[in-house]
Amino acid sequence: MNTNYHLEQGRVPLLISLPHDGTALPESLRPRLTAAALRVADTDWHVGQLYAPAARALGASLLRPEYSRYVVDLNRPADGAPLYPGRRETGLCPLISFAEEPLYQSGGEPTPTEVAERVQTYWRPYHQALADELARLRTRFGRVLLWEGHSIRSVCPLFFEGRLTDFNFGTAGGRSAGAGLGERLAAIVAADGRWSSVLNGRFQGGYITRQYGQPAEGIHAVQLELSQICYMDEDPPFAWDAARAAAAQELLESLLRGALDWLQGE
Repeated sequence: MNTNYHLEQGRVPLLISLPHDGTALPESLRPRLTAAALRVADTDWHVGQLYAPAARALGASLLRPEYSRYVVDLNRPADGAPLYPGRRETGLCPLISFAEEPLYQSGGEPTPTEVAERVQTYWRPYHQALADELARLRTRFGRVLLWEGHSIRSVCPLFFEGRLTDFNFGTAGGRSAGAGLGERLAAIVAADGRWSSVLNGRFQGGYITRQYGQPAEGIHAVQLELSQICYMDEDPPFAWDAARAAAAQELLESLLRGALDWLQGE
């Protein structure tokens, strides 16, 4: 059993992947990190807790990592190629935080050999588990939906100006999912009336969405980048806000149900 990730296998054609949910740091790495890195502030805070009720109610599979994105970013290609050429990114093994603080003490940055070892130890097992679970579900159901669950601070100047839209759906410009899925999700948010949403805006889907979303082969992938202000306190210690989170969880379950209905009628 691999302890670098946790997989709960479900009973419907839906896999929820939460690649930035992890907060652990290897003990051997800690002495080389800055205080900013040890706070793991760029975690997609509480997304496991946020998604768990809907995942279990619907019978979805749920995949979560143990380790922080500061160790290796599971939503980046293993060769470190940029996701958004020309825009600022933090990379496969980040050296700076979203607040542009150094993550390593001077001279402690990972070498190319160490980066390759992290890919082998943390990145590949997660992606193998993801690919295997998609294959299991597709074999059973014929079609499968991959839901990439992410969250980020509502104000993050490194990546965007001003305040982020609440619900940011990405289907790689329509390439990672069949026609109509993204529009259906945006319509569900609009009908709820409490939050804003956008489809294929600043966040169009990262590596996982683009790599595994193959509609012609029966795998449809969508990414949701959720503004953290919708369910938590965005300042340390990044506390869960029960009232806001309950409302967000209600909408998340509606979105996941709507996506499953779309898949089964596609």
